Amino acid sequence: MNSYSKNWRLVLAVILGLAFSAGSARPSHAQALGWEGETGIFVTPLAYTASAENQKIHPVVAYHFLDAGPVIGAFHEASIEVGIGKRFEFGYTHEFHVFGSDMGTSATPGLSPLWQNGFEIFNGKFQLVPENYAKTKWVPAISTGFIVRPNVRNVGNYVTESGNPSGMTGKTNGDIYLVGSKIVPTKPAALVLNAGLRGTNAELWGMGGNAPDWQARAFGAVALAFTGPSKSSIIFATEAAQQPHHPYYFDGSTGAPPLNIPTTLTYAVRVVPTPKQKLNLDFGIARIAGRVFSSGTTVVDLKARHQAALQVSYGF
Repeated sequence: MNSYSKNWRLVLAVILGLAFSAGSARPSHAQALGWEGETGIFVTPLAYTASAENQKIHPVVAYHFLDAGPVIGAFHEASIEVGIGKRFEFGYTHEFHVFGSDMGTSATPGLSPLWQNGFEIFNGKFQLVPENYAKTKWVPAISTGFIVRPNVRNVGNYVTESGNPSGMTGKTNGDIYLVGSKIVPTKPAALVLNAGLRGTNAELWGMGGNAPDWQARAFGAVALAFTGPSKSSIIFATEAAQQPHHPYYFDGSTGAPPLNIPTTLTYAVRVVPTPKQKLNLDFGIARIAGRVFSSGTTVVDLKARHQAALQVSYGF
């Protein structure tokens, strides 16, 4: 799928959103599940949790898809998240990977084998401060959370374990983060602000394997939330998430080329058809990585600069 086709799909999603966004705006956020199962946008967590009015336990399920291009391949994910009260959530996601087409030959190996089968993702979040605490109008929701990913066998993890005669066991990586979120009830659309800091030893949330060590990485998002017919909601968002500069093994310390991973950017549309059903539909474009190494005639291009993604979340 070329970048023109992907951009056309994003434009279509935006047009459809605008077509349904007439009417008065109301402060609103959709408590949908992000890429790794936590309540979030596409790839960044929100400070809100998977809670629901009059429910002490609130389960949410989701399906996620990312077309990461011909080199990396495609990812499918299935998630279940459980909100406990108003401040806790815990969840599990399994990631399924479909190989890319750049398999190469015995004489010239391709890059696609660097991405192996999927892995598990466990997450939890606790809201430290609820939004508008003590009847204020300016206090954001503030939460802390964790993500653990065992059995990751991608990129440098694969290279270092591929010759293991007992088989690949994979490596574990994770995140610990602090995030703040605030809804500003502006008109004609409510403004949603989100910012946080995470400590991580994962590259691209495990899709790029491990990072060489733990690093502090910032993330943030801005969204506009419109109210449509029948109290539907349409939210337009953009996110930025810093990545560790190099993946494990490809950091310049092993003789392998140091691969430079850029900040991940996403542009997304979230549609909530009706407040009566806790259903969220997300469409987006993600900038993952293009040319990550270039020296003389040697070029490493991951061909993942404008990648289509979708998510569906449903709460019970």
